[in-house]
Amino acid sequence: MRLIFMGTPAIAVPALAALVDAGHDLAAVFTQPDRPVGRKQTLRPPDVKVAAERLGIPVHQPSKVRTEETRDLVESFAPDAAVVFAYGRILPQTLLDIPKRGCINVHTSLLPKYRGAAPIQWAIAEGETETGVTTMLMDAGLDTGPMLLRRSTPIGPAETAIEVSERLALVGAQLIVETLSRLDEIVPEAQDDSLATLAPILTRDHGRIDWTARATTIANRCRGFQPWPGTWTTLDGARLHIWSCEALPADMAATSAPAGTVIEAGRDRLVVSCGGGTRLRALELQLEGKRRMSVRDFQNGIRLEFGHRLGAAEAR
Repeated sequence: MRLIFMGTPAIAVPALAALVDAGHDLAAVFTQPDRPVGRKQTLRPPDVKVAAERLGIPVHQPSKVRTEETRDLVESFAPDAAVVFAYGRILPQTLLDIPKRGCINVHTSLLPKYRGAAPIQWAIAEGETETGVTTMLMDAGLDTGPMLLRRSTPIGPAETAIEVSERLALVGAQLIVETLSRLDEIVPEAQDDSLATLAPILTRDHGRIDWTARATTIANRCRGFQPWPGTWTTLDGARLHIWSCEALPADMAATSAPAGTVIEAGRDRLVVSCGGGTRLRALELQLEGKRRMSVRDFQNGIRLEFGHRLGAAEAR
């Protein structure tokens, strides 16, 4: 099948490679423009661009998709279908109408749950124990088109969004190849909008810890919001990231202490009171301007004391 592929981050790379290995004719790859990164603002190409160039596929990086120029460019390839995997742009109807067999999206959730830009992160943050990949025919809505195939996978109790993303990249690659091979026999299934949930794009403030929440909620967000925005609080006005933690059950000390209070502060143990008398044990932390470190290293240097209150001041 003659395809164009539209994707940007690393999670989409295995699908691109799998389509080539399956013998499809990849006429072109569309991806986001190179972006400046780091203190020196060095331009960095998207992972999909790097992979496409390695595979010898022409790459296009339009800054806007809602233009006649982009529409004419897509149309010039006369694609049978377009495969879209984490492209990062909402396609207008004028583009969706071009491929003969439609635009097929590889979405990393079990639709209709977690429609939107960050489905993996929100599924973990909300405490889900299962996620997966859905292939769907795209329409002009936000992940609202009819579903083609779905494949589920469990979320481990300690897995982060980074780990789950790596697995779903491979699941997505397998599923899009299967979807295209069975396209003539698959009966598209309409989504039940009443079951839909949203997974909005993440902002830095999503990572701010609300210590009045239960410890399990905070721990799930810690796993889900990696590598960005992470989960963070404040320590004497400075931003303090908690990169790894575990929820502990309630006890009397935590129930009596205000949320966000350090109730255990040993050499290898740092425990903070949370909502409902639950407790959060921090395992890996990073104070702004410092390196990421274990609790032992943190306590050997910066050191938090019993009774210290976290989140009591705004971060600078």
